[in-house]
Amino acid sequence: MGEGNRYNYLIVFFVALGSFTYGYNSAIIGSVLGLPSFFSYFNLELTGPNAAYGNRITGATNGLFSGGGMIGCMITAWLADKVGRRMGVQIICVICIISAIIQGASVAIAMFLVGRFINGVGVGMMAPIIPTYLSEVAPAKIRGRMVASHGILAISGYSVASWTGYGCYFEANPDIQWRLCLSLQVVAPLLLIAGSPWLPESPRWLILKDRDDEGFAVLRKLHHRASDPDEIFAREEFLQIRQQVALDATQDTSIKALFKQPSIRKRLLLGLFVQFIAQSTGVLVINNYQVILYNGLGLSGSTPLLLYAVYNTLAASLNVVNSLIIDRVGRVRLLSIGLVGDLVALTLFTVMVAEYSGTTNKVGEGFGVFFLFLFVLFYASCVDACSYVYVSEIFPTWMRAQGVAFSLLGLFGGTLIYTQAATTAFASIGWKYYLLFIAITFLGLFIVIFFLPETKGLALEEIGALFGDEVALDLSHLTLEQREALDRKLLDVDVKEKPQDGAIAHQVETTV
Repeated sequence: MGEGNRYNYLIVFFVALGSFTYGYNSAIIGSVLGLPSFFSYFNLELTGPNAAYGNRITGATNGLFSGGGMIGCMITAWLADKVGRRMGVQIICVICIISAIIQGASVAIAMFLVGRFINGVGVGMMAPIIPTYLSEVAPAKIRGRMVASHGILAISGYSVASWTGYGCYFEANPDIQWRLCLSLQVVAPLLLIAGSPWLPESPRWLILKDRDDEGFAVLRKLHHRASDPDEIFAREEFLQIRQQVALDATQDTSIKALFKQPSIRKRLLLGLFVQFIAQSTGVLVINNYQVILYNGLGLSGSTPLLLYAVYNTLAASLNVVNSLIIDRVGRVRLLSIGLVGDLVALTLFTVMVAEYSGTTNKVGEGFGVFFLFLFVLFYASCVDACSYVYVSEIFPTWMRAQGVAFSLLGLFGGTLIYTQAATTAFASIGWKYYLLFIAITFLGLFIVIFFLPETKGLALEEIGALFGDEVALDLSHLTLEQREALDRKLLDVDVKEKPQDGAIAHQVETTV
């Protein structure tokens, strides 16, 4: 039991079109900045007498997107609980479609920047709501694999964006080059909103809103298997969710409680930290300015765009590896391995840039490219998807949307700080900017190792025990005899009966 069925996997991978939207929309600017036609259309220069203005606009392009992302995160914290996960996704798709149209049709730099900001808001809303939904429809045994589909589809969006940029480089019409890249942002959200009426609502959100019959019906569809004709797994999970919701209802669930309760405060800080440390490896600075970095290493023409595309394609395939091993290796161990690898790779890349940037030494340039690819090997296989899985798991149902959104402020906040400063930093201090990422990653590694509790294999309702919360029903630690006794009683009673009102609560208590 608990392996997931075909319907469960179909739902997971379809809703991850939102993750693809997040990835493509985030990465396409890296391709656009590699197209000379974009700079010539808006009269921007990165060298020469007007370089300062060009650098400011380039920084604003990334900064407004990240700032919009932070605002989007805060909106999602309210929206996902108010209207539900499914309707929230539908609203976000509309925002992403509108922003793509504005960017693709831009006739002035101000119009483009407005579209980029709105796009950031949409992506900032999409980034937390998708892993939240995925974690709530996935069985505990393979939750890491299923939620990791967010990382897989997000980096697949990066890959498609980079190949799109490479292909558009050869388009004869310069206007079509960058406009097509930006306009294609509408495709994934259009597909997602078209198919969204057939998506089930999150069963945990339904039960939280006292819509037990609907919640149980969704669980039955998600977990139906021929090997479980009595639907024992769905019954167990429903009971566990319903009892935990009832227990949480006796607690203070106000906004103030998010910061007053030590167990909640610890979750918020760790979630924020995990997302921030992932960005503090320098991953998005490397991605968004990668074409420019290759230019600094002496590469020119279409070669930087080709390397950028290969880099992101490798990252997408390695995220699949992440999803296959995360439920066996564990979240904390994977994060630790990834940060160590990235620390080594980035240090060696920095040495290569310091020594060989601006020279004609092909060996040094080649090793610089190699260490960038070594960096993404560790990041994509250990850190990327894992960081989303972890923050989607650690919060209780009543505040999961707010918790994940707050955590992703670390992503967009880190991105805003690092990418906004990047153009100026590269122009003024060059390779020394990477020393900041090396130092923060080194310090963050110790926090990951010593302060992050492992969540592998636990039901969402059981993870609270790691932070000192009371757990209503801990199925993972029942003996075989207790589990069998519970299952027999679940077949004899109406599992949808509210725990505080009926015999099922008493029977479970006497069983465990």
